[in-house]
Amino acid sequence: MPAKELKLSIDSRAKTGTTGANALRRAGKIPVVLYGHGTAPEHGAVDAHAFEDLLHHGGRNAIITLSGGAKRGETALVRAVQYHPVSRKVLHVDFQRVSARETITATLPVVTAGVARGIREAGGVMDVVTHQLEIEGPAGSIPEHIEIDVTELGLHDHVTAGDVTLPEGFKMVTPAETTVVSIESWRTERELEEAAAGPAESAEPEVIGATPSSEKEQ
Repeated sequence: MPAKELKLSIDSRAKTGTTGANALRRAGKIPVVLYGHGTAPEHGAVDAHAFEDLLHHGGRNAIITLSGGAKRGETALVRAVQYHPVSRKVLHVDFQRVSARETITATLPVVTAGVARGIREAGGVMDVVTHQLEIEGPAGSIPEHIEIDVTELGLHDHVTAGDVTLPEGFKMVTPAETTVVSIESWRTERELEEAAAGPAESAEPEVIGATPSSEKEQ
């Protein structure tokens, strides 16, 4: 199911560079760049709280309808988000102009559904090897995530990118042979062999400083 369309107000900004960007952040704004459709990149600003709320409601991969000035009615996608390494506050955002029917690529998170047979019956563990997949399709129908049903996966079974079923009109960009999810034993093969062999015979401990039995007999 595609993410719903969202709206965001964007204001133009004349001052660029570090000084202007920091001033915007102190005022509760986020500096942004809007590009695409053959036009020169435009510098703007959005309200920090409004943008974070948009992300919370699926705006990372949804079409956003822009408002404000000459941008009213334009549609765009979030293409890059820069975060502060410590506070994790959003520092900068790149938007790309798109239309609902335009074919684009998008990187989506992987979500698993169900409990694998190899976990239920054999006590295995699930390893999500690839957490994101890149797909290509119409911008207006991008799903929020890619769901993989793992219910029938047995021990040592796996799902590759080529096995993943996508919505109609989409194709996988991630290489087909990429392992996405696997079900493995929670113990290594060596540990399993040692467990099957049983406990090893314990050697008699050596007592440091003890007199060898041959010397006692003398």
